[in-house]
Amino acid sequence: MQHLRGGESMMDARLDSVNVGTLQPNPHKADLSTGINKTARPGSWEVRPPGPKHGGLGSGVVGDVIGDPRHHGGDSQALYAFGREDLDDWQTRLGRELPNGFFGENLTTVGLDVNEARLGEIWRIGDTVELRVTTPRIPCSTFRGWMGERGWVKTFTKAARPGAYLSVVTPGFISAGDTITVIHRPEHEITVALSYRATTLERELLPRLLEAGNDLQPELRAKILPA
Repeated sequence: MQHLRGGESMMDARLDSVNVGTLQPNPHKADLSTGINKTARPGSWEVRPPGPKHGGLGSGVVGDVIGDPRHHGGDSQALYAFGREDLDDWQTRLGRELPNGFFGENLTTVGLDVNEARLGEIWRIGDTVELRVTTPRIPCSTFRGWMGERGWVKTFTKAARPGAYLSVVTPGFISAGDTITVIHRPEHEITVALSYRATTLERELLPRLLEAGNDLQPELRAKILPA
């Protein structure tokens, strides 16, 4: 997999699908619903900043749902992106089919190494929409239960390829097949994968995250410099 460099566009870097979830009871968290059951949808989908995590609109994709707004959604987690190549790898490892959206991702990409994206990196999808990489996805009990794999959180964490949350810089409409172009790549080298390892497997790496400067989200900064 080749990661795009800032300002470059490659024909094979594209949006494979836009995935949207419906609200359903969450058997893994008492008294909560979940929208993790996302499926690939045809057509054009509106993307916009959803506002704050508490009291906002939840997902950055109009029509998608967030079942647990206390821990998910909001401007810094407006969308979740995961690479089709990584889904294919998990299919092989787990011996089961994993369709686009099964990991709860809004965007399934092709030809772009999501985990090597740098914090603060900006992608343009299609002609208008621009999204900024914010933080890695941290697996929760809903994800563990949804997968139904023994020791799933440990297995997923060990792989350290979590996919990325994105904020909306420029709203608009996106659809499957849209080209993905990296239009800004920060000078620092703090990637999604590195920040994930620092907050899970290799906490000795935490101080390095400060190299991201203003591209480091408050929730990650708080793990290094607690109040």
